[in-house]
Amino acid sequence: MRHLVGVMLAVVMAAALYFAASWGYLKLLIGPAGLGRLPAGGGSLLHDHAVLEGFGAMLGVALLAGVLMAVPRISPLAAGLPGLALLAWTGLYLFNVRHAVHYIPLKTRPYGAGFEAMLFDGVLALVGLAMVVPLFVPSRWRGKRDVTESEPYAGTTASFPDLQATQTIPADSGLLSDWTQTTTQQPAEPGSASPPGSSQAPWGPAEYT
Repeated sequence: MRHLVGVMLAVVMAAALYFAASWGYLKLLIGPAGLGRLPAGGGSLLHDHAVLEGFGAMLGVALLAGVLMAVPRISPLAAGLPGLALLAWTGLYLFNVRHAVHYIPLKTRPYGAGFEAMLFDGVLALVGLAMVVPLFVPSRWRGKRDVTESEPYAGTTASFPDLQATQTIPADSGLLSDWTQTTTQQPAEPGSASPPGSSQAPWGPAEYT
């Protein structure tokens, strides 16, 4: 889905390059000065509306191209397809100038003339090289990774199934039966013999005088 949206954004980017950037570039070429002269006589261009409009149009297109190239969630086709088209047009211009100029649509309009000027000056080649860079970044072709569930903690009983199989000690085991069968012994009277197995001392209790 994101690549389909990228193709739609590529169409928007191509239209912006042809109409807005070409028009702005033509404004910058014919606005402030003629051939061999400094723009505005070497002074300020802040009051030249043609220059400001041309710069504004080109900066807007450059901002759009930068967003499409830099944002990771946008498909690389959004910037890559127009870049490939510009490089192909430049290649055609190098092989056959007449055919490259012939295929420019609406050459009699200002944006057609501006596109032709950018082709002649090599601007289309530079822009195309920059815009095809996202096509060679592998991470741009992958979508947002799903968050994986965390694994159980190593100290839980899920990691040690033997702990769940423990059994309770039966009540008739040897230790418990010996404990329950023990009985208290009565203390022996003075002078009487201690019963066998008793732990009483062989001498009688001490007498206090």
